[in-house]
Amino acid sequence: MAYEPPDEGMWLPMFVERLNYVDMQEMGLQLTAEEIYSINNSSLKDAIVGLSGGGVGGFFCTGEIVSEKGLLFTNHHCGYNKIQSHSTVEHDYLKDGFWAMSLAEELPNEGMAASFLVRMEDVTDSIIPFLSDTLTESERTAAVRKIRTRLAEKAEEDGKYTTRVSSFYGGSEYYLFVYTVYKDVRLVGAPPSSIGKYGGDTDNWMWPRHTGDFSIFRIYTGPEGESAKYAEENIPLKPAHHLPVSVDGYEEGDFAMVWGYPGGTERYMTSFGIEYKLDAFLPTLIEIFDAQLQAWKVHMDADQAVRIQYASKYAGLANAWKLFLGQTRGLKRLKVYEKKQKIEVAFQAWADAQPETSEKYGEVLKNLEEGYANLTNDFPVLVYTALAANSPEILGYAAQYGQLLELLDSKADDAIIEETITQLRDAMADHFKNYYAPADEDAFAALMEVYHNNVPLESQPEYFLELVDDMNGNFTFLADYVFNNSIFES
Repeated sequence: MAYEPPDEGMWLPMFVERLNYVDMQEMGLQLTAEEIYSINNSSLKDAIVGLSGGGVGGFFCTGEIVSEKGLLFTNHHCGYNKIQSHSTVEHDYLKDGFWAMSLAEELPNEGMAASFLVRMEDVTDSIIPFLSDTLTESERTAAVRKIRTRLAEKAEEDGKYTTRVSSFYGGSEYYLFVYTVYKDVRLVGAPPSSIGKYGGDTDNWMWPRHTGDFSIFRIYTGPEGESAKYAEENIPLKPAHHLPVSVDGYEEGDFAMVWGYPGGTERYMTSFGIEYKLDAFLPTLIEIFDAQLQAWKVHMDADQAVRIQYASKYAGLANAWKLFLGQTRGLKRLKVYEKKQKIEVAFQAWADAQPETSEKYGEVLKNLEEGYANLTNDFPVLVYTALAANSPEILGYAAQYGQLLELLDSKADDAIIEETITQLRDAMADHFKNYYAPADEDAFAALMEVYHNNVPLESQPEYFLELVDDMNGNFTFLADYVFNNSIFES
């Protein structure tokens, strides 16, 4: 079979037969459309899983069911956080790998969930007709939110399913997704990081890759097959469908496709958006993330316990940092800005050609340009404050106590205060399990310096400027002062 270039794009499973099934057959697909996506019968969709922190939406990864006992394959980096959570200096599963030799040895993972798509439905006609061009952006958002909530709640069937309504193509289309969510997902196996993370940050986001990027989990249900939280009496999931794994290998030209839960796309971004990304957004985030990563890395290299504590946090931040570096290089190398400008020239000519299109679309590009110009002007205060000034862990942890302070100040009901204290106390162990104050202190110093050097002085808090002045501009001294006088340091 001759080589076929990939048909890239975003294909929704419910439309596979109508939109691109014939093309897929010509490329070598041997499944029927019903075998790919079916509401009434088991199909490929029943073996593809969205992994999340407990609900639907915000899927951080895709998994696939490969056995009739709920065995799930996903990437090593997708399971990395859970591998880290079970690791200690004595049992370093990150470094040495982990393999359960029996069901009893599989490790539970609180806060991890696996979602199976039951069905999806186009609900655009239930939303768009109730909107008008006269609505402000905030009014439109509120109206859409109200309708989406009503549609999602109706589809839950009294809690049987978990649902959400998502917008596509900038709010031009809306789809209802109905899921069954399982919340007992256990770690079965993972290779050592020397295999699962081979190449580290250097190879990440690069091609070709030579890493064994996999980890293995298993989904469990209640005794009757129902979704249930972790319990010893739970049993392995009996899936509606699982992917048969072939050991025969493959030949050049064999049909291949990818099915999963992607994040989103920025392919429709304008030249103004590309300029904003290259000149403001990307270099800023790269600088902030790099400062925090370097501060952590010193302590991780010096102490095995700290390496384990910060492994997942470091990997997540480094993943974004490397992505942004690659995006910067790719956008410049491929001259995306210039290509977008050519598209926009053609669009403007089309819009100006007819009075009706000129009235409706003639100012679109101008408005976008002005919007991005305003965003770029506001960017230093917004992003350096949101990220550099708030990224130190000690600040995020301290902020959790804001609600308690408000309750105490307002003399709220004692029961509410006690409940809040209990929640904070329960969260405390999780926070300090993966927290090392000296690493955070160095990150605090680096990030405060980044913030101070990039945000206009008139936009920085007066008390912060006074503190910087008291420390003679030495941010190491400033961090030492804050940590030595904070009750949230330990």
